[in-house]
Amino acid sequence: MHIKDIDLNLLRLFDAVYRTRNVSRAAESLDLTQPAVSQGLRRLRLLIKDPLFMRAPGGVQPSPKADRLADAVRSALGTIERAFNESVQFEPLQSRRTFRIHMSDIGESRFLPKLMMDLRERAPSVRVETSALTASTIGGALDSGRMDFAIGFLPTVKDTQHIQLLNDRYVVLLRAGHPFVLKFNRRRKSGTALLADLRQLEFVAVRTHSDTLRILQLLQLEDRMRLTTEHFMVLPAIVHATDLGVVMPRNIACGFAEGGGYAIIEPRFPLRDFTVSLHWSKRFESDSGNQWLREMMVEMFAA
Repeated sequence: MHIKDIDLNLLRLFDAVYRTRNVSRAAESLDLTQPAVSQGLRRLRLLIKDPLFMRAPGGVQPSPKADRLADAVRSALGTIERAFNESVQFEPLQSRRTFRIHMSDIGESRFLPKLMMDLRERAPSVRVETSALTASTIGGALDSGRMDFAIGFLPTVKDTQHIQLLNDRYVVLLRAGHPFVLKFNRRRKSGTALLADLRQLEFVAVRTHSDTLRILQLLQLEDRMRLTTEHFMVLPAIVHATDLGVVMPRNIACGFAEGGGYAIIEPRFPLRDFTVSLHWSKRFESDSGNQWLREMMVEMFAA
């Protein structure tokens, strides 16, 4: 086989299938149909004389030769992309570019208001689209260009470029007149005594934020959960109207408490401290638009 026989699009296709381990997801990331990706794989198999990918539960499994090719293909594609991107300068005042960012609903509440306010002044025609991906798909979405950035506490997201934005910790948010709050204000317990007293509370939890669930599990408080929701942003209304408490980031809880009607309790939880970071792909690090927005977000949010 000679390099002249290889279509660059076949390499992009190979890289997408290798990263996603799934033909359908690869097709989606490349904006192609599944039959088109399958046909491209057949062409590549004939050229390389290797099956490359075999069927496996939930998708496909790469062959040993595919594993050997993967890093070289990804590096080559990244080099080509960087070469093209370096010649295209991002002009914020004229740009109509759309940036796609992974954020949870609570991340949107924390970061989007200031981000959009500043973009209106610096890049008035730039658009932002946010979505919440599963942690296992974030790295691939960044590498494929389907997402430009990911913001959050993402300890399982590996092999990305990242920078710390802020440190935070988990606290308990309650309504201001809650009997637990009145008792706490009189006795001011702390440490293990305060953790033990949490069994007096009943909780609402958010299934999409596994660390808060993990904290309740470590404290053996699962039997005290009375409600499980999908999103964080409904919680203030629930807490305000009931005696339920919620484990949530202090940074967000303080924003709710500033308006009155809420109280914050800060037990020494296991896993209570965490770091929120900005993630991006090394493949697009030299892209001038990526670099511009990255530096802007670090300027706005980094502690």
